Amino acid sequence: MIVGMWIDMIRELTPHAGFGPPAGEAAIRDCEQTLGTPLDEDLAALLRETNGVMGGYGLGLIWPVERIASDNVAFRTTPEFADLYMPFDPLLFFADAGNGDQFAFVLRDRRKDVFTWHHETDSRLWVAPGLAEYLTWWLDGTIKL
Repeated sequence: MIVGMWIDMIRELTPHAGFGPPAGEAAIRDCEQTLGTPLDEDLAALLRETNGVMGGYGLGLIWPVERIASDNVAFRTTPEFADLYMPFDPLLFFADAGNGDQFAFVLRDRRKDVFTWHHETDSRLWVAPGLAEYLTWWLDGTIKL
């Protein structure tokens, strides 16, 4: 991706996006080490441009790298979750819908697809073939939860 490409794309999709300073390489490596897996290439490229994207009403369109690490660790290690939900180890959460549902990549086979995890039903449903489509479809209303 060309530097600035993600920010430019998101600005074309919504005037309500807020951007942070770029995530440093050390922060991205720390996240990957904490989670024991590399981040999706597109997600890492976006984080290098802006460490998270906030949408209207504080919606976490893309979480900062620190939240990606901390929320994924929490989902994987909270004892009560083991009794309530299927394992979260195959997922890499990176955004939320603002209603308790989360967006994630499936780590198996390094898929680019984006899924949503519904917190009330524990269902995991495909919503987009990649990060760019997730952003486009979520912001234009194609993805409905």
